[in-house]
Amino acid sequence: MDASVPPSAPEPVVDIRGLSSVFTTPEKRFVVHENLDLAVWPGEVLSIVGGSGTGKTVLLRQMLGLEQPARGKISVLGQPVSEIGKAGAASRIGMLFQHGALFSAFSVLENIAFPLRELKTLPAALVREAAMVKLQMVGLKPEDADKMPSDLSGGMIKRAALARALVMDPPLLLLDEPTAGLDPESSDGFVTLLRSLHRDLALTVVMVTHDLDTLFELSTRIAVLADRRVIVTGPPKEVIAFQHPFIHDFFLGERGQRAMELLREYPFAV
Repeated sequence: MDASVPPSAPEPVVDIRGLSSVFTTPEKRFVVHENLDLAVWPGEVLSIVGGSGTGKTVLLRQMLGLEQPARGKISVLGQPVSEIGKAGAASRIGMLFQHGALFSAFSVLENIAFPLRELKTLPAALVREAAMVKLQMVGLKPEDADKMPSDLSGGMIKRAALARALVMDPPLLLLDEPTAGLDPESSDGFVTLLRSLHRDLALTVVMVTHDLDTLFELSTRIAVLADRRVIVTGPPKEVIAFQHPFIHDFFLGERGQRAMELLREYPFAV
């Protein structure tokens, strides 16, 4: 049986078929993805890894509808992304960008509330209440609501951006390098938060990360991008055993000892 398809699988939350991504400059034409297929199943944490230039973040942006592939189809919850529209995408998909992407002129609470104000017709009091619930859900305090992004630590920026990604209660959450730039203590706390939210909110998560600790602690399945496509998907132990130069270098090169330690530490990864 294909390891990417769970037994008695429901419909995938994300279904990518025959995707090709092409970028052109005056000097060159770059084919990033070619006939790429990938399915994301309900309730899983699928992590995408790959070398530089393999289009990991591009793939997330295409799932969100921010970029269009040259060919192929992407469906989210059974509907083509190209037909969902801005409001529909926001209600289905939350996106945590690598550096948070908070609006510098808005307070923390205004940042969190922004999707509700832009895309819903709700009383101001209800918008504020919903934003405050999400602010506290991610571990921020009520007194943080009126702070500006410039007053926040890196970990607080990530948490505020996560609250904004979740304010519309989307079933799908996309994470682009969620622990990048965080010190070890902040990173550990943020991963613990993500794990709790994944469980408590019954989220489906797609994550791009190069950090092995984050990868092994959160992932239920890994997809490896190489050679312009997904070359293997499966639990970490199966992926590490797959014979490919990138997989050997990424998991079994200088970081090989740490990868083996993490496999033993997180039994679900086996």
